[in-house]
Amino acid sequence: MRILLLLLCGLLPAFGAKTLEIYFVDVEGGQATLIVSPSGESLLIDTGWSGMSGRDANRIVAAAQKAKIKRIDYLLVTHYHEDHVGGVRAIATLMPVGTFFDHGQTVETGKDATRLAASYNATIAGHKHVVLKPGDTIPLKGVDVKVITSDGSRIEAPLAGAGQRNPFCQSIRRDDDPTENARSVGVLLTFGKFRFVDLGDLTWNKEIDLMCPNNSIGTVDVYLSTHHGMNMSGPPAIVHALHPRVAIMNNGARKGGSVEAWQTIRTSPGLEDLWQLHFAIDAGKEHNVPDTFIANVDEQCEGKYLKLTVEPAGGFSVFNSRNNYTKAYPTK
Repeated sequence: MRILLLLLCGLLPAFGAKTLEIYFVDVEGGQATLIVSPSGESLLIDTGWSGMSGRDANRIVAAAQKAKIKRIDYLLVTHYHEDHVGGVRAIATLMPVGTFFDHGQTVETGKDATRLAASYNATIAGHKHVVLKPGDTIPLKGVDVKVITSDGSRIEAPLAGAGQRNPFCQSIRRDDDPTENARSVGVLLTFGKFRFVDLGDLTWNKEIDLMCPNNSIGTVDVYLSTHHGMNMSGPPAIVHALHPRVAIMNNGARKGGSVEAWQTIRTSPGLEDLWQLHFAIDAGKEHNVPDTFIANVDEQCEGKYLKLTVEPAGGFSVFNSRNNYTKAYPTK
């Protein structure tokens, strides 16, 4: 009887039911988010930095091994900055990759932008390649992955159940961002009742446009902090309107985790916990979460990861690989 009650409350998985797993790989202030659906298919969002003896690619491969997958079915590049696209070539060398997704060609020029674009284009040659538009779906079997933003554009109509007036639209607009950040591909992943949003490095005005005057997305269970928790992104107009139960910050020791962005997340209505990939050194102890919720507390670290596991009923848990601490969040 006790087991039956726990199943009904969403605290235990149904017998034989498979979970959704999301690994937030530490690439030290970049992004590499590995999603493994209940079907066993995989989606990698961004690949971290290049160089450093393949550090970030090796950390992604290590996460893939823990997830018991041998290939990346879908690889999504949110935008063409070194900390997001830099590791593509190394990953494609270490693991088979199925389909590449991106927003189209880079809008930036100069030596570094040209180098990144050339490396990426050479890597995807011969692979299936899809340029995403808002409203598109990534065909990851077992979950719904909807494209919310891409190449500076956003979904034209609110998602099902969204569209209500956003009471947090008092955020003051800033200068428009002409860089690749503003072109970021952003996605909403839905698995049953569970919802997770990742907007890459989308910047301040683009986020306000997406959520004001009406909330185009609705609420989510888990929010990956936009732009690593830098104050160029993450106005209350989006963070508070998303009303996440849990936020994950993919910051580095000295990148992201700004006081302003951290405070906006911590004061978001309904937030139960914020987890960080790194202790943000410049923010000070008072603007970091307790060490229990931080994957890497030292600047020179071993690259520990955070893992999100979602049950079919909608309950989920977060696991910290540094200290083996797990916290469960029952279905609401």
